[in-house]
Amino acid sequence: MLRAVIFDFNGIIVNDEPIHFRLFQRVLGEEGIPLTEEDYYARYLGFDDRGAFIAGYRDHHRELSNAKLAELVERKAVYYQEAIRNHVDIFPGVKPLVASLAEILPLAVASGALRHEIETILSTISLRAYFRAIVSAEDVQSGKPEPEIFLKALAALNRSLGDPKAIAAADCLVIEDSKEGVRGARRAGMKC
Repeated sequence: MLRAVIFDFNGIIVNDEPIHFRLFQRVLGEEGIPLTEEDYYARYLGFDDRGAFIAGYRDHHRELSNAKLAELVERKAVYYQEAIRNHVDIFPGVKPLVASLAEILPLAVASGALRHEIETILSTISLRAYFRAIVSAEDVQSGKPEPEIFLKALAALNRSLGDPKAIAAADCLVIEDSKEGVRGARRAGMKC
């Protein structure tokens, strides 16, 4: 039985995947690593920022220290804030869908995006109040396709309901747009 809905964020609520592609391309390009649109959508789309930078360096046989990784993630975050400052593009139908679902089911976001990006955009488009839980890249050790982000979102939903076992994983529907996200949701025992 459906008892909760967990949304991915980028590419599901907000139409910003083209922005993320351009920013990954920019940051990696500044490091001398080329990234084509074809490669991004085929191999990097479902990763959080850490995962995408790690894969980009690995794919080009380059070493990447933790300090450098943190610097790349921060640089991209600064560029992202600049990119969305004047315009946020949400998908048609998202606002009424989220509002109507929130009347009958608890909702969460499970995204590889950074928390401040998610919070800023949800507040800007007046949807923040509909989500009982947000789990972001900073909240997990392993990004998608690992199930951790979805299981943490479920735990947060259950805490918001005051019962750690109120909703089972099998009672959750995840709305995703990447193969890594779909794999992670299924590994968590959720419908996707």
